[in-house]
Amino acid sequence: MTTPTPRKPITKANSAPRTTARLAAVQALYEMEVAGKTGHEVVPRFVARGFAGALDQEDATPADPHFFEQLVLGVADEMPALDRLLSDSLTPEGHLARLEVVLRAIMRLGAYELVAMTDVPARVVITEYVQLAEAFFSNREPALVNGVLDRLARDVRAGEMASAATPPLDTATNGEPGT
Repeated sequence: MTTPTPRKPITKANSAPRTTARLAAVQALYEMEVAGKTGHEVVPRFVARGFAGALDQEDATPADPHFFEQLVLGVADEMPALDRLLSDSLTPEGHLARLEVVLRAIMRLGAYELVAMTDVPARVVITEYVQLAEAFFSNREPALVNGVLDRLARDVRAGEMASAATPPLDTATNGEPGT
């Protein structure tokens, strides 16, 4: 099965192990949905191959396999709840099922991180998934990802998003712990 590849390359200059893991997770969720596979089938195969085929860019920073596994299996386990949250955050006429598979995967992953991985600041999560959307899409999809994840973050991390004293991000690590 061919996984989708970004139209903009992911390189060491614009990635960290977690960023690359997010890209691979998008591709794993795509494969799960299109091929009808489970996370427990897809994750070991991606990791065993060293993400070969998923990350066509030789310059990409190696993916964090533990973070990748957390993302893919977490989304798989929580998909019905995540889909409800995302549907509530889409505009009234928007329907998650109508979105392109890669876009749906990006939104599900972003929603999962916002809900379950509170060690990563909400603004970093939103930025990471908007950048992933920009790597795959050139139209209004990145703006849609931004709007939906921002609305969701304001619901699930209201205190964090309302805080006016958000410290500046560490640009060397993309503002993330452990990268």
